[in-house]
Amino acid sequence: MAYALTVKSQVTVPKAIRRHLKVAPGQLVDYEPLPDGSVRMFSVRAPAGENPFLKFIGIGVSGMTTEEILRETRGEDAMR
Repeated sequence: MAYALTVKSQVTVPKAIRRHLKVAPGQLVDYEPLPDGSVRMFSVRAPAGENPFLKFIGIGVSGMTTEEILRETRGEDAMR
């Protein structure tokens, strides 16, 4: 089956292909042009064992309630 490009040169990836690639909305995909004129589409995955959230460890305020954080950042009037 063929799919038409939109006026923005976009095309919807069919559900069967998304399932085959195991991709979901917001996940990265990439394309590779091949010598025969076809294009290979593949999902982009983080290297094995790499957690994309590791860079955020230790930057939050721990042990405080939301109210305490609001008072600290906005002052005593934060909870009025």
